[in-house]
Formats: sequence, C-alpha cells, structure tokens
Amino acid sequence: MLAHIAMAVVPPRSDRESFSIADLSVEFDITARALRFYEDEGLIAPERRGTQRIYSHRDRARLAWILRGKRVGFSLSAIREMIDLYDVGDGRRHQRAVAIDRCRERIALLEAQKHDIDAAVAELNDFVAVLEAGRAQDLG
Repeated sequence: MLAHIAMAVVPPRSDRESFSIADLSVEFDITARALRFYEDEGLIAPERRGTQRIYSHRDRARLAWILRGKRVGFSLSAIREMIDLYDVGDGRRHQRAVAIDRCRERIALLEAQKHDIDAAVAELNDFVAVLEAGRAQDLG
C-alpha cells in the first residue's frame, strides 16, 4: 500500500481486501475507460482473474495520486515519476523530496500564471473603462 503520502490523498479502506473497476469508478467519480487508460499507461496494475480486474489498496492509492496530480496540472509522466519512487526502498524519503520539489515548481508556475491573469484582467478593466467613457461622450 502506498501508505504515508497516499493517505494524505485518500483515507485507507480497511473494510475490504480489493476493489472492482465499478468500486473505484464510483468512489473516484471516473469512468471505467479512464481506469483502463491508467492501466494501459502502466500507472496502475490490477490483478486479472479472467476478464475481471481486481484492484488492490496499492492501486487505489496510486489512483488517488494520479487524480490529484491531474487536478493540479501535472503531466502523466511527472505523476508516474513521483509514484514510482515509492519502490525505491528508502522509506519514501526520496519520493517525498521529489514530490515536494515538483509541487513547489508547480506552485511557482501557477503563481506566475495568476500574476499574468491578474494583469490581463486589470488591463481589460482599464480598456473597458476607456471604451465606456468614449461611449458616454458619444451619447452626451
């Protein structure tokens, strides 16, 4: 199980040993197709029993990482890098350090974008004010 960091993303489920594709689709409000896509990308690896996929707690935790990463704008390759570091075997220290670095980089990028958006909104508001002043003169 992707314990420590994943638990901050999604609380553990001790009420069951495994999950079906329907279970995870409902819990995370995603389609079965999305789950199969993440499997095809090698991000999760459910056990197969015939044609049925059986997802482990580890798969569920990885899915939580994937979805959170997507929500904040990480690429699938960046998400893969962070969740694959779980298996390094150093008590997840390297995984945490990389995740923190990537999150700080993303925060800096988003802050810069926010600044640019705020500047564009201010410029547009100024432009609208100029246009409205001109329209008032035309009407008057």
